[in-house]
Amino acid sequence: MSFSKTVYLPVAPAQAFELVTQPDRLRRWMTITARIDLRAGGDFRWTVVPGAHAAGAVTEVEPGRRISFAFGWEGNEEVPPGSTDVTITLEPADGGTKVTLVHAGLSPEQEAMHAQGWTHYLDRLVALAETGDAGLDAWGMPKDFDQLKGADGSYAVLSRVLTAIGPEHAGLPTPCAEFDVAALTEHVRGSIVSIGTALGADLPSDPAPGADLTTDDADVPTEARLAVVIQPTLEAFSRRGLEGEVDLGFAVLPATLVATFLNVEMLVHAWDYAAALGRTLDVSPELSEYVLGLAQSTITDEARANGSFAEETLVDESAHALDRLIAFTGRVPSHG
Repeated sequence: MSFSKTVYLPVAPAQAFELVTQPDRLRRWMTITARIDLRAGGDFRWTVVPGAHAAGAVTEVEPGRRISFAFGWEGNEEVPPGSTDVTITLEPADGGTKVTLVHAGLSPEQEAMHAQGWTHYLDRLVALAETGDAGLDAWGMPKDFDQLKGADGSYAVLSRVLTAIGPEHAGLPTPCAEFDVAALTEHVRGSIVSIGTALGADLPSDPAPGADLTTDDADVPTEARLAVVIQPTLEAFSRRGLEGEVDLGFAVLPATLVATFLNVEMLVHAWDYAAALGRTLDVSPELSEYVLGLAQSTITDEARANGSFAEETLVDESAHALDRLIAFTGRVPSHG
């Protein structure tokens, strides 16, 4: 069986093609992370929701007109990577573009499941094309987490905040007294690069953590600057799993602890960015509660004493889990 759906986008075919093929566009309506080698035979991997990774290969590319994938899901025996066919066709129509998605090679049960997902995401694609913002995607967010699903979810929250940051925000102060927005970005990037390097992730070449940005670096949007190191780091962790230990250079730590660092780093700093911008961070209570538990299990009195974290601030026990997480890390929730 196959699923087919057509939507209209009020943008030219070339722009519509970018929306369905470019990682920085895919992250705005369908994926948490996205990697794609945009040529026939090139591979792709998308984290669609926490813990769910679509993968396979590009089979056909006609820029501005058509792209086809051999498509499936990691860890899914019924629809493994590359086992089904997805084709997206773009046609000029009424000053915009008609986009038709066909997903073939599915059983009736698989067709019903994928129809729900594709309908949800194509509606988000339309919203993005019409308004420039598809909104936070809470669909498919799990109710239970492990450290890898939590890292995916934390990055989904962080990435959405990062898309709002422009060059004009670089000097804004953040709740971390030693960091403005630009310095916080370099801090986060350096932390992720350290973990990704230890995991053997395929990271881009980069100046040493803490080095000044070059002019070219400064021109790269904050969201993209962090995405190019977070995506391969999360992918490397997914391949590796949570067993055993990871050598970070300065210490050999359990993989679960390193993954915990990722969760706390991304979600707490997402709040820092939002606070700097004067925005409210939109995050599920389940994810906030999970990362709070991770923080409580790892932030020690020693970490507070050496300056890694300030003393916990007071907050009502009935407060949202995100507020309790922020307070536990020494921040004041009213900043958000």
